[in-house]
Amino acid sequence: MERMIPRFTWGEIAPRERDVSRGAGYQFYRIAPTDVMLVSTPLGIEDYTQDAVEEAIARFWHCVELLAAEHVDRIVLGGAPVSAQLGRERVRALLKEMEEKTGIPGDAPLEAIIAAMARLGIHKIAIGSRWATPLNERIAQYLEEASLEVVGITERGQWAAQAFAMPFEEGLRVAVDVGREAARLDADVQAVWVAGGAAMALHAIPVIEEEFGVPTFTNLSAEVWNGLVRPGVIDPVQGWGRLLATK
Repeated sequence: MERMIPRFTWGEIAPRERDVSRGAGYQFYRIAPTDVMLVSTPLGIEDYTQDAVEEAIARFWHCVELLAAEHVDRIVLGGAPVSAQLGRERVRALLKEMEEKTGIPGDAPLEAIIAAMARLGIHKIAIGSRWATPLNERIAQYLEEASLEVVGITERGQWAAQAFAMPFEEGLRVAVDVGREAARLDADVQAVWVAGGAAMALHAIPVIEEEFGVPTFTNLSAEVWNGLVRPGVIDPVQGWGRLLATK
């Protein structure tokens, strides 16, 4: 029985409920060991518009209660567009209140990106995005509030419906395409973030780093680094980019 007990339980508030949930741990277990248990519950978001995010965030505390009952060690409020629409001040306040109430530390994709940039000592970032312009503007605003310089963002016009409707192979291809495009946006770019969890973009990290020589990360790689590698829960992870290999 002891061999089945996880050393750490990772809780995630996933943005959407889906008719088909594809590979719920497929990326996570490429970089996290199998004795870290992934537990997820949906926020039930309908779209990434500000109104839809406001409607969904009312279920945040119910999600927290469900994950706390599972005795998770960390809770990630997933979905960078969710954080972007809420704004940094509100996201940080929610995470702080959650920890005060439950004793469970929290994180969110954009906060993990900010922490990653600080650890690597860089401040200029290009974003490989598939989202629509209004979402990109909110993402840039969030990061710039943390004194990061967003040197450019790609755009593919996607909202939630289009993002989650992508076939698996299309998501893989688009992730690399926008990552490459982002890396070429500015000669002084110091890092590339291939944004968006729906594309399962982890594979883009070694491609972009090898071709352009700049640190590259995704939502998930930054979250795992911030929540597992940085505090020493797991050892640095090799083969998935400079950030995850960094203590």
